[in-house]
Formats: sequence, C-alpha cells, structure tokens
Amino acid sequence: MADAVTGSFGTDWRAWQESWDRQQEWYMPDREERFRVMLDMVEAFVGPSPRVLDLACGTGSITDRLLRRFPEATSTGLDLDPALLTIARGHFAGDDRVAFVTADLKDPDWRAALPYDSYDAVLTATALHWLPSKELAVLYGQIAPLVRPGGVFMNADHMPDPATPRIGAAEHAHRHAGMDRARAAGVLDWREWWALAGSDPVLAEAVRARFEIYGEHADGDTPDEAWHARTLREAGFAEARSVWRSPSDALVLGLK
Repeated sequence: MADAVTGSFGTDWRAWQESWDRQQEWYMPDREERFRVMLDMVEAFVGPSPRVLDLACGTGSITDRLLRRFPEATSTGLDLDPALLTIARGHFAGDDRVAFVTADLKDPDWRAALPYDSYDAVLTATALHWLPSKELAVLYGQIAPLVRPGGVFMNADHMPDPATPRIGAAEHAHRHAGMDRARAAGVLDWREWWALAGSDPVLAEAVRARFEIYGEHADGDTPDEAWHARTLREAGFAEARSVWRSPSDALVLGLK
C-alpha cells in the first residue's frame, strides 16, 4: 500500500480506486449498504442487464459494483474531474461494457456528450451536493427525459432532516468520534488522498487540472429527502421517495 505522504500506486488503477473507496468510507461507514440497496432497486425495476448512466461517476465506484453484480449490464460514466476519470478509464480499460465521457453538468448541453438518448437507470452517489438547490432542480429536469418509461433515477447523498436538530447533532458527534478513531489508525481523509494523488507522477498533471476546474472543496446545498422527492416529481417522474435511509444520508428513487 502507498504511504499517506510519499507513496505511489503508479498505474495500478485498481489500487487507486480502492484507495478512493477507503477514503470515502471514512466519511460514510455505511457506503456499501447504500450501493447494495441501489442495485437491489435497479434489479427490481429494470432487471439484471440494464443500460446505466453513472452520473458524476468519479473513479467508477458505482460502475464497478454494477458490473460485478450484473455482468450483462452496460455503463456510461460521466464526469468532469480529469484525475478521477483517469483512474476510472485506467481501471476499466478494455472492458467494452463501459464508456466514459467528459462533461460538465452545469453546461446546458451536457447530454449531447452521451452515447445514448435513454437509459434504464441513472445512478449517482455523494456528488450532487456540490450543486446549489436551484441548479440541482434544473439538473433533475434534464435527467428526467434520459430515463426511459419504467426506468429509475437514484441519488444517494447527505440529506439531513432540519426538523430533528437534536437527533442530527447526536448522530454527527457519534459518527465523528468513529472518524477520529479511524484517522488515528491511519485512514486518509479527503485532503490527504488528493495530496497523495498529486504527488504521484502518473496523476500529478490531472490533479493540477482538477483543482483548476473545481478549486477547493465547496459544498452546495443539502436539502432533505422530501425536497428531492418533490423536485423529482415536478421534473416529470411519476413517483419518487426514499428507499434507504441512514441517520444522516438517504437514497431517493424517482420512477419514470
């Protein structure tokens, strides 16, 4: 394994993807559970060989789990981040079930980069909180026409409940105590992971380009799950509600 400060994975793309997963799990210990439920719902609604759009795909964490569970699935990964896309493209190189496209979800014409006009499922996780609510509502309106009738959109992200502040505070304190223990055991946080990637000659230029695009990490809004469900219905989905919930996060499904 790479050292947190000086180590390198080079072109071992599986190692880079796994290191990203470990870093994300530090923030979300139940990350695999949300992915499991997401894929359960894919199978329930569109079967075991879906055409999937992995939206804001990052290193391809959803696509990786999708193809391991459903070998006959196909996936289009879309992102703007050049460093994470480098890892994703390297990891899935030679797999004709997977294609990646570079596009900015803030660009009104981002759908023009896609190889298909419609998908059985559009999936995203821990990504759209970068957008303010007004921009996310616009994006939901753009996603709806991509989902074929009977298909699904799912977004797993941080969706706190503003009506229960004491519960939220207790959960936050408990989760961060666990994070502190993991940090003491050597787990990388977000900034350390990016420092590691930026110090690797294979990824250094892509990391530099990434920070030119995004700057430092800056969250948008985190509306609650009721907002997401309502906005998805307003965007054209026939039904929408959460299908999984942790104390701090939720997985909202829109059914076309």
